[in-house]
Amino acid sequence: MALAGALVVGLCLAGGGATAPAGAARPDDQPPPGYWLVAADGGVFTFGDAGFYGALSSQAQTSPTVGMAATPDGGGYREVERSGLVGSFGDAVPASTGAGTVPAVGIAAPSSILYVEAFTGGQSLVQGGTFDVITTAQVTLNAPIVGVAATPDGGYWLVGADGGVFSYAGAPFYGSLGALRLNAPIVGIAATPDGGGYWLVASDGGVFAFGDAPFLGSMGGKHLNAPIVGMAPAPDGNGYWLVGADGGVFTFGDAPFLGSLGAAHLNAPIVGMAAG
Repeated sequence: MALAGALVVGLCLAGGGATAPAGAARPDDQPPPGYWLVAADGGVFTFGDAGFYGALSSQAQTSPTVGMAATPDGGGYREVERSGLVGSFGDAVPASTGAGTVPAVGIAAPSSILYVEAFTGGQSLVQGGTFDVITTAQVTLNAPIVGVAATPDGGYWLVGADGGVFSYAGAPFYGSLGALRLNAPIVGIAATPDGGGYWLVASDGGVFAFGDAPFLGSMGGKHLNAPIVGMAPAPDGNGYWLVGADGGVFTFGDAPFLGSLGAAHLNAPIVGMAAG
């Protein structure tokens, strides 16, 4: 386990971003990188080679958007609202959840399976595929669940605001922060491409690495114009991006800086990101 300190890789850019020195060379057969940012009003912002396929902001929302997930080939993405409604764009297979009984807080898409994760009391509800309930975890939680990440073969992890990690459907448990005192609450989790590890990110930009997920730097201990709300891994697993509520993007390892919204006026705060 690697705990984030105050190390920052790279330098701050106008617009709220940070860029890191180039890491390992990108394989010739690996697609160019890109990423999407999603706002609470459903607006989607694209950077690099990430394509724009639509957004919930152009539709009648039932509740704020709380997260997004890209399809494995980067040819589409899904947004999830707090109500549990999922919007599918590009090559993402359309799916309808109907109104959820508990508020959704995250979404992940391993292979062709889609998981939507929600939290209430001591119950975590995970939905997948046709959105029948496939797992209900009755556990005692010390803090609310705030995120979900998936392995390529359909396993998944849930993470709580206290850094507690819960593994399901064959996803290996690599460790957690549940017994540690944190400077700021955890706000998200991201898995390495091979599912051999995961990162947790806190609202102050602290990054915590487990399994084969490399620690490549963080924003912990640095001044932020807005709290961090999410992260996404680089396609090769040797880098990651963090995003703030103002759309500022911070990059580490060989994840390239492709732009941000840190200097832009937003109609609603950014709530998450996905890499293509």
